[in-house]
Amino acid sequence: MDSNGLSDPYVKFRLGHQKYKSKIMPKTLNPQWREQFDFHLYEERGGIIDITAWDKDAGKRDDFIGRCQVDLSALSREQTHKLELQLEEGEGHLVLLVTLTASATVSISDLSVNSLEDQKEREEILKRYSPLRIFHNLKDVGFLQVKVIRAEGLMAADVTGKSDPFCVVELNNDRLVTHTVYKNLNPEWNKVFTFNIKDIHSVLEVTVYDEDRDRSADFLGKVAIPLLSIQNGEQKAYVLKNKQLTGPTKGVIYLEIDVIFNAVKASLRTLIPKEQKYIEEENRLSKQLLLRNFIRMKRCVMVLVNAAYYVNSCFDWDSPPRSLAAFVLFLFVVWNFELYMIPLVLLLLLTWNYFLIISGKDNRQRDTVVEDMLEDEEEEDDKDDKDSEKKGFINKIYAIQEVCVSVQNILDEVASFGERIKNTFNWTVPFLSWLAIVALCVFTVILYCIPLRYIVLVWGINKFTKKLRSPYAIDNNELLDFLSRVPSDVQVVQYQELKPDPSHSPYKRKKNNLG
Repeated sequence: MDSNGLSDPYVKFRLGHQKYKSKIMPKTLNPQWREQFDFHLYEERGGIIDITAWDKDAGKRDDFIGRCQVDLSALSREQTHKLELQLEEGEGHLVLLVTLTASATVSISDLSVNSLEDQKEREEILKRYSPLRIFHNLKDVGFLQVKVIRAEGLMAADVTGKSDPFCVVELNNDRLVTHTVYKNLNPEWNKVFTFNIKDIHSVLEVTVYDEDRDRSADFLGKVAIPLLSIQNGEQKAYVLKNKQLTGPTKGVIYLEIDVIFNAVKASLRTLIPKEQKYIEEENRLSKQLLLRNFIRMKRCVMVLVNAAYYVNSCFDWDSPPRSLAAFVLFLFVVWNFELYMIPLVLLLLLTWNYFLIISGKDNRQRDTVVEDMLEDEEEEDDKDDKDSEKKGFINKIYAIQEVCVSVQNILDEVASFGERIKNTFNWTVPFLSWLAIVALCVFTVILYCIPLRYIVLVWGINKFTKKLRSPYAIDNNELLDFLSRVPSDVQVVQYQELKPDPSHSPYKRKKNNLG
């Protein structure tokens, strides 16, 4: 597809509402992806997976390579099938391994069929995630049950003043859908969804759409709920938010959620790479987002600059008492310094912030700049996706836009890194802060008791022999994996629960009208 006689291919898969996208393999006509995608099949008669292959182009729209389909109804169960599918409307073929197997980890049922209300099933689940079964299947961290009960006061998406709402429930790459309730702004679904938790730091996303038979579904509202913030068995009304999760939209959704997990397994899983979502919305260039990321980046840099100014002022004796205290501290620390003091200082900082919080002297400042930026959205972000597809991409400026998007994303990553470090010490997620305290205590004891050369020796031997011991192990940095679970300031605002307005309830309005 490219002028060099090669392609940069990737593949898209679709089964009903479930969509996946493979990674891009640069400069090859014979790519080997070796990726696994899990689809959930709920109909005995099977279904059809639509597959399309594309060539990634940096300066223009991606080129279409070809398409093919997999008819699952023709495949036998509990058996792996090797399929070689010729690409239609193009050249070449795709080689797939397809397995249809029974699974109980993800399910949909009616409200009357509830795993946790059955005492025997509940005991089995509690036993599965008890502290005694720490080393039994480390990937199976916990169990999530979501009751999607009803919604109230939804936005009218049709010309009739009604909507045809259905609900999509997502946890990482698991995506389940309710049935559609036609011509209703106060739908009742009464469905129970169960998920297998692989990472306790995952975020449950519940999105309400309006079904359109001739077009793609219209967005009505969304909520994002971190699993660690869930109160078990409590039925709550969640105010629906816009697509960016930055402000309220019309309607509330009633959910009842239960989370059961093994804390030790959850802690161990924190130190391995985070599961990536296979299908995510393409990043678009936004002046508002670029400005917001620049301000966040500037704030992180200013913290370092202000710290440097403060230290320099001690050398200049601008304040003699402060400079004298700093000089005495410098002499004391340098003369008595040991390596174990580094984690000890971080441990003291975490402990100091914890006591400030429990004593009511919370030093965490609400980031009004980020909130204001998030609430002040551009009009283009509220436009319909179909309109943005027609108007948003012009081939002449596509390459410039891609560069700007890359800069926008780099600013976001650097700012998020600084904010995640701050939020670890600010106890934004207590589970992670406690985990940091345990780790710092262990490091302090190790550095105090064991000579540094032995620690470096063990680290080096582990690094040099890792590939020999486990050739297919994925390289990772435990510290970065830990920080990836800490929310940035933007995510804190996105996950923040909005308080429902009692006056918006349709039942309340009926009473008021009668009055």
